[in-house]
Amino acid sequence: MEFTRLLDRTPPTLAVARIGLGAMVFLAGVHKLLAPGAWALYVVDWLAPWLVVSPVTFMLINGVLEVGFGAAIVADRWTSFAAGVAAVSLSATVVYLALVAVLEDGLFVDVLVRDVGLAALAWAVTLDALR
Repeated sequence: MEFTRLLDRTPPTLAVARIGLGAMVFLAGVHKLLAPGAWALYVVDWLAPWLVVSPVTFMLINGVLEVGFGAAIVADRWTSFAAGVAAVSLSATVVYLALVAVLEDGLFVDVLVRDVGLAALAWAVTLDALR
């Protein structure tokens, strides 16, 4: 009984999910701005020619966007749009990482596994915001 009353005082589950997603996107963006080279390592040789900018510049651009989208998600402003962008981006990243894992002998599988969950979280927040 006491535990049930404690649960009644907690924030709504999807609010926790939204803030967690927003914080992750925001912090990933900040880290991309501070250490773009660390993130550029995820660009494999066969992908680099497809980018219109260098991998480091690509990460810096993504960093700026992620800081903005992450802040919007945390602030609960334009949440469906910002979380939707995160969901599409993370889903595309999952497809890319799966392709890399197959073509590059299991490279980045650890990141792939994590990003599957993050993509699902982003879709849950998006769908909730659209309701």
